[in-house]
Amino acid sequence: MKWKQLPFYNHRVHFGHSIDHHLLSSVSIAATCLDVLGTLYLAYDLLGGEHGPLRLLTRAVTYSIVFGIGYGLGLGFFFGVVSGVTTGVTVAIELNRASREDGHYSLPWEAFFSAIRGAGFAAGLYRMVGLRFAVAFSILVTVGQVIAYWRGMRPAMDYEASRRPRMTRRQFVGTALRTVGYSAAALVCGIFAQHLEHPWRFAVRVGVVTGLVTAVGIIVNPYIEYYADRLPQRALGVLGIALILCGFALQSVQYWVALLDVKVI
Repeated sequence: MKWKQLPFYNHRVHFGHSIDHHLLSSVSIAATCLDVLGTLYLAYDLLGGEHGPLRLLTRAVTYSIVFGIGYGLGLGFFFGVVSGVTTGVTVAIELNRASREDGHYSLPWEAFFSAIRGAGFAAGLYRMVGLRFAVAFSILVTVGQVIAYWRGMRPAMDYEASRRPRMTRRQFVGTALRTVGYSAAALVCGIFAQHLEHPWRFAVRVGVVTGLVTAVGIIVNPYIEYYADRLPQRALGVLGIALILCGFALQSVQYWVALLDVKVI
């Protein structure tokens, strides 16, 4: 007697959905990064405890999130990611040095940090305004930041780690100058590019967003600095476990896509 193969044995369920392969790759990369970060936090003692690199890492991640959200809300998601990371990491490096009371970096190093931030702005703006505008804007803001450093205005100016908001007079003046300077730079680049429909409107938008994000960063800076140097070891371990679990969850997305026969395009 022959057994007949039932039709549903070879039936594959298709959900009618698709996912972009770039997005799937980005999720997997993000998962790997979370796993690495989680492992670093769990290895707190092995990395030197209170004097190890995790304090710098905590600052870099936190400032990148703060600047990334602010820039993303004002100028778009891609701009927020690129400029948020470049600004957050460079600012974290400078503030980490200030927290150890080692003084500020030399002007060549500060110029290098300015160039990184300028490059981040250029990369973020490129998709919106084109290469000519982005490169010109990057050069102008880099030069402007170097001049500001030379005049004593830097992220670690009036440094303080406390649990209360604060903005000194010098920080307020620096924020105002940054707002005006970025608006002027964007306007000059808009005229130079000669293809923006409303260069004045875009210039004001860039300046206001930059000024507001800078102001928020200055106000929350004491909180971040206070907790970055006072995170208990147990809290770091819990954070490490949470990051690893999130990484595992994101890493499994690619396997769920294959299991559910979601089309990858």
